[in-house]
Amino acid sequence: MSLKTQFEQFKLKPFLIEALTDQGFVKPTEIQERLIPGVINGNSAIGKSQTGTGKTLAFLIPLIERIDPEKNECQAIITAPTRELAAQIYQELLKLLPKNDVYRARKIVGGTDKKRMVSKLKNPPHIVVGTPGRIHDLIKEEALSVYPAAMLVVDEADQMLDMGFIEDVDQIASRMAENLQMLVFSATIPENLQPFLKKYMENPKFVEVKPEQAAAAEIEHLAIDLRHRDKSELLIKIANSINPYLAIVFANTKSHADEAAKALSEAGLNIEVLHGGLQPRERKQVMKRIERLECQFVVATDLASRGIDIKGVSHIINIELPTDLDFYVHRVGRTGRAGLSGTAITIYNPEQEEAAVQKLEKRGIAFQFVDVKGEEFIPVKKRVRRKPPQPQQKASLPKPKKVKPGYKKKMRQKIEKLNKGKRK
Repeated sequence: MSLKTQFEQFKLKPFLIEALTDQGFVKPTEIQERLIPGVINGNSAIGKSQTGTGKTLAFLIPLIERIDPEKNECQAIITAPTRELAAQIYQELLKLLPKNDVYRARKIVGGTDKKRMVSKLKNPPHIVVGTPGRIHDLIKEEALSVYPAAMLVVDEADQMLDMGFIEDVDQIASRMAENLQMLVFSATIPENLQPFLKKYMENPKFVEVKPEQAAAAEIEHLAIDLRHRDKSELLIKIANSINPYLAIVFANTKSHADEAAKALSEAGLNIEVLHGGLQPRERKQVMKRIERLECQFVVATDLASRGIDIKGVSHIINIELPTDLDFYVHRVGRTGRAGLSGTAITIYNPEQEEAAVQKLEKRGIAFQFVDVKGEEFIPVKKRVRRKPPQPQQKASLPKPKKVKPGYKKKMRQKIEKLNKGKRK
């Protein structure tokens, strides 16, 4: 089979083959290969995979294939935990659909004009892509009828759980067709997610795609010991030492992200901030500026490491290691994509984070330990955290040897005998 036609093995509609070929998708990824046939046949499935494995097309292709454009009703709902991710999925969906209006799709997210959205829904879309809260609102207001819809996608399910959206997804699913086909995609499958999965899925196909390495081979991992320095000053030194096409600076919290952003901005660097504390309109404007490459540095929390596809990231800078080490892989997965090289630079504190570094090394992350001198990274010897001094133990007498049975009785008899002799 020629490279041009490898998606033809799925017997897809001609417009889908044409759209995939036009975008340069000539060979299915592992998760696409394993899931598309079953999903086309109407099977429910769970896809456990990390970012960059092609999971979006793994559900979009079969869903479009199953849509009957002659039915004037909603047939599929795709949910995502953030507006940005929903917008990305929607854009990928539009790229696959024919340019005419035979297939109708709508994006439903918060932060948009609700009345305008209700007006657009009077002509039912075949596919809805959006955030659970806003979709649920429109269903409750009877602006969107999902009773005929038999296909539901839950993308980034573990994030849905963390952000408290699973209840909304549950409400949506309960109002959909009885013979519901559910497709769940997640980097991890937490125990707390199991009751939801069991409620709607009976013997789903489970596909886990493990990367050959913990992170792409094209990524260089540099680790820099904080060494009691000011973190903001060290971050500025690192930023001035690289000339990124686009760099994402990751922090664990919004406050840490804001501190890093302030330091970089005051140093005269061109930055944007992306985290959950921004208003919907602000986030939308930030994403547009990033897409137009109007900045060189994006300071973000882990919201941006999951699902949000920022093109052309050459560098990742972690100002701290994430508490959940799976997020390290998600973060660095923003770079080194599509065969390009990338660099991940991590500031770490051996006193607090040495164990985390060792765990990542066991997962296959090959850190190079460096420091910044001038505008260059120079190799250094890894500093091993000293063990805290042990409290001095009081000198103690050696343990007495084991004594024979009856020892105490014989000793007492000897002492009594000696005392009797003294009295005489």
